[in-house]
Amino acid sequence: MSNLKRPAEEAFDAVEGLSPSSKKSRIDDYDKSLTPASATANGAEIREGSNEEKAEQTNGENNSNDEEDDDLEEAGEEVVVKAPIRQAAPTEGYDDLYLDTIDRNVLDFDFEKLCSISLSNINVYACLVCGKYFQGRGPKSHAYFHALDEGHHVYINMSTQKVYVLPEGYEVKSKSLDDIKYVSDPRYTRQEVLDLDRKPHVSRTLLGKEYVPGFVGMNNIKENDYLNVIVQALSHVSTLRNFFLLEDFSNAPELVKRTSILFRKIWNPRAFKSHVSPHELLQEISLRSNKKFTLTQQSDPVEFLSWFLNHLHLGLGGSKTKPHSSVIQHIFQGKLKVESQAITARADQVHDRLRFEEAADVQSSVSRFLLLTLDLPPAPLFQDEQERNIIPQVPLTTILAKYNGVTAQELNAQRKRYRLQHPLPPFLVFHIKRFSKNKFVSERNPTIVTFDARNLDVSPYVEPDPKSHQHGEPIWYDLVANVVHEAVRNKEDVADSVGEERKTWKVQLRDKATDEWVVAQDLFVDKVRSELLYLSESYLQIWERRREPPPGKGKGKA
Repeated sequence: MSNLKRPAEEAFDAVEGLSPSSKKSRIDDYDKSLTPASATANGAEIREGSNEEKAEQTNGENNSNDEEDDDLEEAGEEVVVKAPIRQAAPTEGYDDLYLDTIDRNVLDFDFEKLCSISLSNINVYACLVCGKYFQGRGPKSHAYFHALDEGHHVYINMSTQKVYVLPEGYEVKSKSLDDIKYVSDPRYTRQEVLDLDRKPHVSRTLLGKEYVPGFVGMNNIKENDYLNVIVQALSHVSTLRNFFLLEDFSNAPELVKRTSILFRKIWNPRAFKSHVSPHELLQEISLRSNKKFTLTQQSDPVEFLSWFLNHLHLGLGGSKTKPHSSVIQHIFQGKLKVESQAITARADQVHDRLRFEEAADVQSSVSRFLLLTLDLPPAPLFQDEQERNIIPQVPLTTILAKYNGVTAQELNAQRKRYRLQHPLPPFLVFHIKRFSKNKFVSERNPTIVTFDARNLDVSPYVEPDPKSHQHGEPIWYDLVANVVHEAVRNKEDVADSVGEERKTWKVQLRDKATDEWVVAQDLFVDKVRSELLYLSESYLQIWERRREPPPGKGKGKA
């Protein structure tokens, strides 16, 4: 027996025949005589020697090939590795191969399009068998190896909506996949959008559950209910909704693009499930706001609305200096006339006290707004005669008097008066200020604001302008969405607990097609009577201006 050990001073390459050269996996040529149908089974290539019957017939030939390969390896030559066979089109007669393995119940396209292995968002494919995301579809991609390892063969490109079969690599153009493509990226015609508020429509999920497009639940991942109510409310601002449903935002900033996708999924009439998830939009908002608004920490809906509208305005090409430079300003922006007078204190020698007087000159300015803040009167500090805590009420028109041009607001030694100016925006947003903070504590005002969901006349709060509106004629607004606050105590088992209160948010939405109201809180959606809307603590309201009737059709309340 020869000594196989080599001297330490000799180089490893100098000793021949002591170590076999590196081996690589070999792929034998498939039989050229086979027809395309017989050369494949279940869409995968059949290599020579894999069939038991042929193995017996070609045993000698295979053995000789193996001996020849061994001789090449002993000589130090590498065996050429053949590339895996790829198909440009499915084999004739096998167009629908593997399509029966698709599981629509596990498909959820609401989450961020990231590869589950590389976490890359470039060229992402979704497996239609298990629902996972993978990058690429080439022979060295994660999706390719997933197809080989798990036997999952059907994938959809999340950007182009094209479906491919792996590892063969050909595109599937079956009409049976159109429902999946629509759920992934819903598209609407102009007529379909016009019918959203005209014709009532009820759809069904894969499991047969009924739902109304536009009035679906929204997943609360952890503490993002503040975002859910704002997105739900804005998706029912008809002008904004129609814009995001019809326009092409393929080249728009990511925030605009993801907002459009979420709006289209909320109104999807062919959804697999009766709810959507804002996860994809939330990830972009968290990034753009430097984690000011996240899914793990609850924020204020009004603060988020202000941030959201301003960044959508900039993303749509709007300017900070030019008025009405985007659809956001066209819908929500209005003008406010502000008159201010300085307040001076003088000593009254007769009554031995200070006397406050207004300055003679009045300074007037015009500012622009996206929402109007309404102040609640102070809540009572004492109990009533029956020693019970009372919940005060105030009409909406009373707190709107802040903008009648007569009621004065005192702030920083100045007395100010506000009044709206023409032209009024198509939609008015009211913020009912319930929360106040000081250095020591945060307080909530539980006062109930009473209102009628229709026929809000704002003409008393608008400065007359004959060019824009005839003096004395009402200006009607109807309620579209009402975001309400509900306080929940952490200690639910103690009725009089003084523990901290947790904020929860709901939104009341009007279905224009049926003139009914719906209340949505995360995944829960239910109907509510319009007479009971004001019983909750309204925090944010969106009102839509009623269109003027055509000449000769009459005016007044509708």
